[in-house]
Amino acid sequence: MSYQPPYSITPQILQRVADIVELLTRWSLSDDSSLSPQLRRNNRIRTIQASLAIENNTLSIEQVTAVLEGRHVLGLPREIQEVRNAFTAYEQLTSWQPHSLGDLLKAHGFLMTGLVDEAGSFRTGGVGIYNDKKLVHMAPPPSRVSALMSDLLVWLESAPVHPLIASCVFHYEFEFIHPFSDGNGRMGRLWQTLILSQWKPMLAYLPVETVVRSRQEEYYQALAEADRLADSTPFIEFMLQALHDAMTEALSKTSVKESVKTSVKTSDKILGELSLNSSMTIPELAEKVGVTARSIERNLKKLQDEGRLRRIGPAKGGHWEVIK
Repeated sequence: MSYQPPYSITPQILQRVADIVELLTRWSLSDDSSLSPQLRRNNRIRTIQASLAIENNTLSIEQVTAVLEGRHVLGLPREIQEVRNAFTAYEQLTSWQPHSLGDLLKAHGFLMTGLVDEAGSFRTGGVGIYNDKKLVHMAPPPSRVSALMSDLLVWLESAPVHPLIASCVFHYEFEFIHPFSDGNGRMGRLWQTLILSQWKPMLAYLPVETVVRSRQEEYYQALAEADRLADSTPFIEFMLQALHDAMTEALSKTSVKESVKTSVKTSDKILGELSLNSSMTIPELAEKVGVTARSIERNLKKLQDEGRLRRIGPAKGGHWEVIK
């Protein structure tokens, strides 16, 4: 009988999945759905900095950026190596398959090269997870790791559940097994991103790790509660909320940019029309530009405030002067 990770589909989980799908639809319809190379890089830097910060890496966004640009950074050599490794690993996302054991081991090799002796290999010793020097989880013995990971990857390949939920289940189960001597937290987050990006490529650049970092204590509590229940449901609920909030933040930034973009386009159109006919009225401009009269009034005031447009004469009988 094939392995089935224990979890339940709660009303909260169903609602969050529906909410995230709606947000993704809105994002895909926006002008910013195909992120610019610079925005992709910025989001990736935020992802890497936050994921490593969860593991006590102290480098700031500015320092991580400097490392990736090849500039000198005052920092611990190990922390600098962690940044370089993480960036290399995330850049390989599109070449991996989530259910491939070989790809999983390669990813760990990229993430942990120069940091641990067993980079790219399952652990050969026991491992416990501590919080403030208190043991909170004892991982399965090393002799079981290979079989447990094989079962989990087979389940993932044909998981009978929405990819959003499957990615959360995998993340929890991976942390429970703790298959590596080190780097399990960052690997779990990397692999969830991989799973989601195979479903929706734009999610490869969603910095959900920044939300997890800001709620780190809740993240550990969700893992602990799932351990206590021997069921990943609490962790699924936490991660779906984090994904939802990261998507909401991404969309809010897109909306601001679109608003600015629209305003600029309207202003430029107004100036273009007035360059051809300086006596145009507000209703005539509204019809030509394709916006409301109220929008024309707002943009005319803005253009005058910016010193790009001047009114000559009275409201009736006067004309506009475009200032070059």
